[in-house]
Amino acid sequence: MEEFLRYVIGSLVEFPDDVIIKRTETSSSAVFFVAARTSDIPKIIGKNGHTLRALRTLLSASADKRSMTAKLEIIEP
Repeated sequence: MEEFLRYVIGSLVEFPDDVIIKRTETSSSAVFFVAARTSDIPKIIGKNGHTLRALRTLLSASADKRSMTAKLEIIEP
């Protein structure tokens, strides 16, 4: 799931090398924290949060296949 996020978010932002993804995981859940440059945060969130909502939906679908739950949080610098 982390590779998926890295690929998709890297495609959205202007500086993909500056994107940091950290994962906190338990046996049944995972929380992904994404940090990026201030100028790239709006690109990840999208207009009215649509892009972020879509990322969370896809992440949840992937987690459901593994009988897990997943959350995605944006960390602003």
